[in-house]
Amino acid sequence: MADARHDRSTQDGAAALDGSTLGAVDQVSVSAGGVPKRAVPEATITTGGVSGDRQRNTKLHGGPERAVCLFSADVIDRLQAEGHPIAPGTAGENITLRGIDWSLVQPGTRLRLGEAALLQVTRYTTPCANITDSFAGGRIDRINVKRYPAESRVYARVLAEGMVRPGDRAELLADATVEQREPVRP
Repeated sequence: MADARHDRSTQDGAAALDGSTLGAVDQVSVSAGGVPKRAVPEATITTGGVSGDRQRNTKLHGGPERAVCLFSADVIDRLQAEGHPIAPGTAGENITLRGIDWSLVQPGTRLRLGEAALLQVTRYTTPCANITDSFAGGRIDRINVKRYPAESRVYARVLAEGMVRPGDRAELLADATVEQREPVRP
């Protein structure tokens, strides 16, 4: 996968971030409610979330500021190497990305997925008991951003809707004009 470093320009004309800002959609996942979320060949990302996906607890999940849950396949690989039985979708993420430096994916950053979908990260997620089976010894804190910076899932709002498929290009965009909101807390 290509690697964007230093002061390269994106197709939006914004300066790129240092580190790996280019990657790919590894998996798109949905469920009828809860976890695990299962792989699908494609899904439309809308301001209301990912088509075909439902949440059991809409007080804590979903809504415009938590429309899409994202995670890193590279982090999942590291967790598997540590002995955790996690796999894409088992921690409740809708979109699993590969190749992007996950330490750069922070509240306020934007990601373009596929041809049209544009997301803005709103907050880090908090691990809950529903994902216990993805971790050796039930150690859900292994993806808590307070204990393991750059290894947490994130929630995002949808700025532009679009179809997303595994293998689609994923790009982390840098843009000083992006509104920097405080993370939304449940």
